[in-house]
Amino acid sequence: MKKTKFAHSLMAVVLGSALVSGTALAEDSLLNKASNAADSAGAKIDSSMKKVDGYMDDSAITAKVKSALVDDKTIKSTDISVKTEKGTVILSGFVGSQAQAEHAVAVAGKVEGVKTVSDKLHVKDEANQSIKSYAGDTATTSELKAKLLADDIVPSRNVKVETTDGVVQLSGEVKTQAQSERAESIAKAIDGVKSVKNDLVVKQ
Repeated sequence: MKKTKFAHSLMAVVLGSALVSGTALAEDSLLNKASNAADSAGAKIDSSMKKVDGYMDDSAITAKVKSALVDDKTIKSTDISVKTEKGTVILSGFVGSQAQAEHAVAVAGKVEGVKTVSDKLHVKDEANQSIKSYAGDTATTSELKAKLLADDIVPSRNVKVETTDGVVQLSGEVKTQAQSERAESIAKAIDGVKSVKNDLVVKQ
């Protein structure tokens, strides 16, 4: 009888120990899972914050460059577009001379945070541009906009068209290289167009 009671007591101790060990293992497993989930969430948050910081930095750089160009009286900044991507400043639009283009690039390059400057500026000779030429440029721009609007491939709302002395400049964003090439080919096919400056950015 005593042996039976002892055996039962021993079994109870063994079962109790097993239950305690199982509970401890389960708690460790849950803690590990929770820790891993927290680490994963933390990594995702860090990654998102870096992207936001990068975007804010580019926006701040763009604002500083625009301000620097406005403050410089030798540059007609209203005809210059500024965009920043990962610290690289892209200048596009028209200036009165090559010297102004080089000066604009120099001014942008001195702004804090700017890594490099991409010069996509085009020179236009405003002094010698006749009224007839201006009227022709306006007609060319209108015709091109209408053709882009009617085209099924090119997202015309995202494409900006400017014409100066028969030279068409395309700027803005498209989704594919095919759309960029299509817009350029449409522009080249219009009567009176001397050349096309394709500054469209492909952003997938």
